[in-house]
Amino acid sequence: MVLRTLIFSLLLSLASTLSATADTVLVMVEEKGCIWCARWNKEISHIYPKTAEGAAAPLRRIDIHAPRPDGLTFKRSLNFTPTFVLVIDGQEVSRIEGYPGEDFFWGLLGQMLRDAKVDVTG
Repeated sequence: MVLRTLIFSLLLSLASTLSATADTVLVMVEEKGCIWCARWNKEISHIYPKTAEGAAAPLRRIDIHAPRPDGLTFKRSLNFTPTFVLVIDGQEVSRIEGYPGEDFFWGLLGQMLRDAKVDVTG
C-alpha cells in the first residue's frame, strides 16, 4: 500500500512538472503596413513582456507572407493581421483575429489563457 501511494505521488509530481514546462507562446501574425499591427505595437508591445501574460506566453512574431515556421501547427489558415494565436507545445489552442483595442485585447487574452489552463501567476 505504501509503495503504491509513493508511486502515485511520484506520477502526480511528474505530471505537474511536465504540464508546468509546456512550451507556451503567443504568436503574433503581422505584415508590413498593417495599421492595426502598428496600433498594437504602440499600445501593447512595450508592456506585454513585463506582464504575467507575457511571462506565461512570450510573444513570437511571424510575417503572414513568410513560410510557416517548423514546429507550429495552426487549426486553420491565417488570413488577417494581426492575428494572435495561443500555441502550446507547437499546437494552436485559440486565437484572436484582429486587434480590438487595448481593453478588449487583455480581456480576450486572459480568457484564452484561462481556457487553456495556463498559469499566469508565475
